[in-house]
Amino acid sequence: MVTIVKAHQRTGERGSFMSLELLGEIEIIQSQSTGRFFATAKRCFITSTFSPEVAEGLVGSKLPGNIVRIKADPYEYTIPESGEKILLAHKYDYQPEESPSALLVRNTQTV
Repeated sequence: MVTIVKAHQRTGERGSFMSLELLGEIEIIQSQSTGRFFATAKRCFITSTFSPEVAEGLVGSKLPGNIVRIKADPYEYTIPESGEKILLAHKYDYQPEESPSALLVRNTQTV
């Protein structure tokens, strides 16, 4: 399960739209440098067609699925705490429990 934790108004080539920030389940990770454990959760954003009012109303809602790590074109990331710049080649995306094609078929059958 993932939780909608925030709604963001964004501006793109086609105008403004609402983006939903999703947060996955808590994970306990061991630091490679210190060996200490810390709690974290994967996070990603998905676009939506909702109005700002509806998107804000969805905050706190849970969705079935997971946030998964996928390959991406390499990009530079600055670690906020240290200012260190690192090269990453992944991003996180929402993956529903059902495949998107199954959702599409189910949604068109109910119309």
